[in-house]
Amino acid sequence: MDDSSLFVILKSIHMVAVTTTLAGLLVRGWWMLSDSKLLSAKPVKIFPHANDTVLISSALAAGYVSGQLPFVDPWLTAKLFGVIAYVVFSAGAFTFGKTKQQRIIFLILAAATFAYIILVAACRSPVACIS
Repeated sequence: MDDSSLFVILKSIHMVAVTTTLAGLLVRGWWMLSDSKLLSAKPVKIFPHANDTVLISSALAAGYVSGQLPFVDPWLTAKLFGVIAYVVFSAGAFTFGKTKQQRIIFLILAAATFAYIILVAACRSPVACIS
């Protein structure tokens, strides 16, 4: 298998994980807003970590295969810092937020950060298609 075929496979895996991440954020956000008991189910707590492992692993592998790496390509550096911010905001929304108001603010920040990451990836620019 050549590098371009491997890259396409890794990128496809990454895109499925991205879509799963967004779906998980929206569903868990809805459950948090509606005070659903489903949010505290063990699989709901475990699955995001498994998906994030696939997401990050596929991103790193695709970057390695294509030669595009954070701290070399500015858009990937921005995406990396966006992912770190997304993880922090998501943790605030679903784990560390003490009040519902705090959790809602963190949820909005996580969603906005997710949108930024998608725009950075689509435009391959750290300013996310603004310029």
